[in-house]
Amino acid sequence: MFPPVTDPSGEPASHRADPKVRRLILIGVVAGVLAATGIAVASMPAGAGGLGLFGASSAPTSSSAGALSGGATSAPGASAAAVPSGSAAPSASASASASAKAAAPSGPCGRTVGNAPATKVTQVNVGTSVKGYGGEGDTEALPMAIAATPNGGSWLAWLGTNGKVYLGKLGCDDKLVGKPTSFTGIDLQDVAADANGGVLLLTRKGNCGDGPLCGGSSSPCNTMHMVRFDNSGKLVWERQVTNLSSSRAGYDDGARFVWWYQHHGRLAYDGSNYAAYFGVAITVRNGNCVDIHQGDRMQVVSKSGKLVSGKNSFEVGCSHAWTSRIVWDPKAKKFTMVCATDNNCRIAQPSPYRTVAASTCDGTLFGGDLVLAKSSGYWTAWSQGGKVRLSNFSGSSAAKKTVTTASSSQHPHLVRYGTGKMLLAWQSGSSMKAQVYDAGTGSTVGKSFTIAAKDHAYQAFKSYSDGSVAYPAAGSSGSTIKIARVLAS
Repeated sequence: MFPPVTDPSGEPASHRADPKVRRLILIGVVAGVLAATGIAVASMPAGAGGLGLFGASSAPTSSSAGALSGGATSAPGASAAAVPSGSAAPSASASASASAKAAAPSGPCGRTVGNAPATKVTQVNVGTSVKGYGGEGDTEALPMAIAATPNGGSWLAWLGTNGKVYLGKLGCDDKLVGKPTSFTGIDLQDVAADANGGVLLLTRKGNCGDGPLCGGSSSPCNTMHMVRFDNSGKLVWERQVTNLSSSRAGYDDGARFVWWYQHHGRLAYDGSNYAAYFGVAITVRNGNCVDIHQGDRMQVVSKSGKLVSGKNSFEVGCSHAWTSRIVWDPKAKKFTMVCATDNNCRIAQPSPYRTVAASTCDGTLFGGDLVLAKSSGYWTAWSQGGKVRLSNFSGSSAAKKTVTTASSSQHPHLVRYGTGKMLLAWQSGSSMKAQVYDAGTGSTVGKSFTIAAKDHAYQAFKSYSDGSVAYPAAGSSGSTIKIARVLAS
């Protein structure tokens, strides 16, 4: 049988960043068919998988960022002036490098588009303590996230050390404009933006109830929320996308909540509705007690803050699931998702399962990001055995092309970049390396280059309307954040 485990002090054994500190706690064994939910739980040899509890299986054994990557860091060279934003906020410093002469400016911020990628790193003093990177495990809190606004600026979100998630507006120069606002939150997942403000995805404290668990140790039961804010950063509405309530606690049959299990999530926007795709804990009755499973969940919320049915939303998709990623496809008019899962050990589309890329159950499978391809379909980055792949797929079909890149990393980042291109980035020492690819053919464009910012295994680059991309990274102190921007080419 596949043994359920818990570890309220850390990560599932299958995802721990440091294998030396693994601790497995048995909480019971589920057998047979769970008729109430239609979920079958059986033995799970390598390549099997299914909706079940974490255990010593095929899921990843390490989540340390870029553990297999190498390369020396390279600081930017020539400096470049930033576009003023009229900020009266705390001071920030910037540095830039360019490998080719810049061409004409583009977009509302007038950022230059050159013949080759140019990087610009701006350090921002946010005025509050920022949560550190920690061990970068997939159950640990994410320190920061960024979103592109239609006018070329950004919303920067960061997790404080005081039970709050902070939100600040950045101008065209990637410096703070005005005073940040804050919201109650113990974990930050993502931030997304539109013309009227944006949405945060964050975690708050919940209630476990009395269960009881079939075995093992308890852990806090938390909730996931979308928080809508306006262009001044103030609250408009908030909506829970898990399902705890005054009558349903975390250890009640049918609960969907955030436990210590992997629960990272991402947002996508269709022009009217926001979708959240995230890891979730799943409570299932087993006789006189309950077992806690893990999978992922997708929920859609309207512009007025109401849950919306359909639109590819679901209660539970992949299981077990990690690195769950989502994108809005305007041509297909749908939200598309991929997960990494030990259900047949693959990168898959959820609900129902459709294989994108087959893998093996050796504990080194990690997803990266999901982006739109040049004309139609998608590219997703993923890693197996420390080698980064790019897989191109469309519809419900498996990948029609997979490119094994020259990058060595467990946690690749992928983002649309420029016109008809995409940028792959990965950890390289204390900095990052990046390579541009054609979003149609998957061929490399130009040479790889260095981004002088510290990578985090689970944070995301975001693309901007002018073709540039930006990434939030740890600053030089506990109250600073670096914004690493790659200008379009």
